[in-house]
Amino acid sequence: MAFTINKDMLIGEILQKDISIAPILMAAGMHCIGCPSSQGESLEEACMVHGMDCDQLVNTVNEYLANKETNQ
Repeated sequence: MAFTINKDMLIGEILQKDISIAPILMAAGMHCIGCPSSQGESLEEACMVHGMDCDQLVNTVNEYLANKETNQ
């Protein structure tokens, strides 16, 4: 079963599980993924700060992860 994310996960935790998610977050406009505060900030909190639709971003990342597992 593929690893999935949710909006309550910390950005640092998400990236620690799979660093290949970083380009998706960057493309969505979340350019602060390397800053120290992102290590303790949930995806939902970061989306709120950046004015993003968190549910849409979670869906995008989870679709990527599902496709990644299928293609392995």
